[in-house]
Amino acid sequence: MPLNDAALAFLRERVGETQPPVDASLQQVCAAIPPAALPPHRLLNTAREARLAVSYGQSLPDWLRLRFGKIERVVDAVAAPQSSDEVREVLDYARQHGAVVIPWGGGTSVVGHLTPPAGDAPVISLSMARMTRLLHLDKRSQLATFEAGAAGPEVESQLRAQGYTLGHFPQSFEYSTLGGWIVTRSSGQQSLRYGRIEQLFAGGRLETPAGTLAIPTFPASSAGPDLREMVLGSEGRLGVLTEAIVRVTPMPEMEQFHAVFFADWAHAEAATRELTQLKLPLSMLRLSNEVETLTSLTLAGHARLIGLMEGYLNLRGVPKDGKCLMLMGVTGPTTTCRAALKVAHTVIRRHGGVAVGTRFGEKWKANRFRSVYLRNTLWAHGFAADTVETACDWPKVEPMMRKVEAAATAALARFGERVHAYTHLSHFYPQGSSVYSTFVFRRAPTFEENIERWQVMKEAICRTMVEIGGTISHQHGVGRDHAPYLPAEKGPLGMDALRALVRQFDPDGVMNSGNLGL
Repeated sequence: MPLNDAALAFLRERVGETQPPVDASLQQVCAAIPPAALPPHRLLNTAREARLAVSYGQSLPDWLRLRFGKIERVVDAVAAPQSSDEVREVLDYARQHGAVVIPWGGGTSVVGHLTPPAGDAPVISLSMARMTRLLHLDKRSQLATFEAGAAGPEVESQLRAQGYTLGHFPQSFEYSTLGGWIVTRSSGQQSLRYGRIEQLFAGGRLETPAGTLAIPTFPASSAGPDLREMVLGSEGRLGVLTEAIVRVTPMPEMEQFHAVFFADWAHAEAATRELTQLKLPLSMLRLSNEVETLTSLTLAGHARLIGLMEGYLNLRGVPKDGKCLMLMGVTGPTTTCRAALKVAHTVIRRHGGVAVGTRFGEKWKANRFRSVYLRNTLWAHGFAADTVETACDWPKVEPMMRKVEAAATAALARFGERVHAYTHLSHFYPQGSSVYSTFVFRRAPTFEENIERWQVMKEAICRTMVEIGGTISHQHGVGRDHAPYLPAEKGPLGMDALRALVRQFDPDGVMNSGNLGL
């Protein structure tokens, strides 16, 4: 994801001059990895590089460990089963040898799901990479049964070949898996139309150390608590989701993404809130605050074209400074989309919004899975980047946004450092919204300095989110990074109930990765 010279100058002006890093050598790191502490098994791969590749995710601490070569521990083996029966075989082997099993999908976790836990127990990473097939498509019920290791492109390509889509597009779409989406309660970028993963997950098969949990599908049921809820958000602590039955939709007839600019945050938030609470058949809303809007336009380049657009916006009452960009998607039957756009533009005009067509929206669509690679480019230029996200009720949305950014700024100021912080709302509900913030700051010279700065900043942000009354995670899950803040959301009795659930399905601690703090 390239950065133009103007964008680099913009970032350096805000956080300071940087120095390019020197990354650790893969060969040197692999040479220091000790032999596996497990007896051979036909399903286990104990090669050092294969073990290293699945021992860390994409959280900033994991990223720093890999970049600096500060590897505390790697898993002892990688299992790549091809069936539910082979998953069961790996779990039985792990229990026999006192090993911990960590399910591995696409490795995109940003909250510490994959890091091997401390202790003497050997660790097996159970990769779902060979379980990717569409097993059955029931077109009458619009239900698709997949092996849970299918990554986003594998899900969509198999469905689209038959005229259907799941419509679940998280930013990690290229690598993250259907099973990973379910067990972390993922949210796709077009969830206004298709729903979050909990609306899409209809049933499936969970292999647990205590046995197999089969969850049948129903259109609806009042027969006691919903067993799907035990799997959703379980984060690998109960077992391994091997098959998932999901609700799919025929491919849409029309899809467009429109861009709208507002003069300030107050008008922009009011417009998106009204659009959401009207329950218009939109597929997506995304609202960038003032700093993210400025950052996006600067990173885009094309200064002359953007200058012309800003001149037009100024004539329409939208100033150059302080404006906010909203992207709006419509997806579905053409008549429905056109009717939704007509009502939406009426609402937008009432709040002073100026629509500028689909060019920005189509550019966003083309790059929506590429922007995560900006972190690689930033690192090469001496910057580090991290993100956090939460969700809260509407009265708390703007205070959450402002105070989270302020908390990060104050935390790094303790080290004499500045942070470039910006925020967008990416998922909207009649009750409230997600709040997703990004932080760009200078890379410190050493691993230890970077980790200390991240820990101070992360703690300040998470405490702020909890104090204001937001969830500790809207879409990234809990893992281990967020586990200290989960009790504030669930309460003592709720945490006890979760512990009892873990004991029921995993009495011997085979899945004891530390995720969820359980």
